[in-house]
Amino acid sequence: MAGAAPGFWRNFWANAVLSPRTTLGFMRIDFVLGTIFVIPLMQMAFFAFVVQLGNGSVAETAFVVVGNAVATVTYPSIFSVCQTTDSEKQQGTMEHLLVSPAPRFPLYVGRGLVPIGISLATVTVGLVYAFTVFGVPFHLSAVGPLAISVVLSAFAMVGFGLLLGGVALYLRTSIILGNIFLFIGLLFSGVNFPLSQFPGPVQYVGDLFPLTFAVDAVRDSIAGAPLRVLGLDWLYLSVSMAIAIGLALGLWRTFERRALTTGSIARF
Repeated sequence: MAGAAPGFWRNFWANAVLSPRTTLGFMRIDFVLGTIFVIPLMQMAFFAFVVQLGNGSVAETAFVVVGNAVATVTYPSIFSVCQTTDSEKQQGTMEHLLVSPAPRFPLYVGRGLVPIGISLATVTVGLVYAFTVFGVPFHLSAVGPLAISVVLSAFAMVGFGLLLGGVALYLRTSIILGNIFLFIGLLFSGVNFPLSQFPGPVQYVGDLFPLTFAVDAVRDSIAGAPLRVLGLDWLYLSVSMAIAIGLALGLWRTFERRALTTGSIARF
């Protein structure tokens, strides 16, 4: 086992560093800067203006602004991770990847490392916009709990992205899949309106997605919620992350076998 550790970490870091550079060029500086600085501001401003045009209150505007600041994590955590699968299929490298003897955990999970970093930066910048541009109230005592909530949110959402990326291995493209879950998150994760406004069964749909717990954790942190409330938020995020990564690895193996059997790896 001691001899296997260097190989494990070498595979992990190779995929963490090389995969983003070779899939869609998503390490390009214009892409990264646009994702971190432009998308959050535009999305938050759009929904804030919608609320204001509907004569919404200051509290309702703050609710929407914070929700969308967190929801912007979807772009680096889901689209970037899913599209690594598409790019490897299009570039003809997927076949070589799947026949390699490398263990699947570092091979697959390693590619989520850079998206985690970009997700952290995106949500952080979005929250800075919320406090400075949109005037959301904030107290310095909330910095610690908010930092924990943002970090756990980034990890949980990238885990969910890896899960969708496992499904995308068997699909022709992951773009449609990513868009579906982007809008599902906006609708059912409490981003723009409380889940309590939905019928009971629909509320349970939101509980299936880590974005719901991420939004709750960030809002509770800003509001100065007690530790027992924040602890539950963090527990839900941690559990959803673990479940998503576990399902991702299981789906990767399942669809890998099916794709190899049917030849779908070579189709795009």
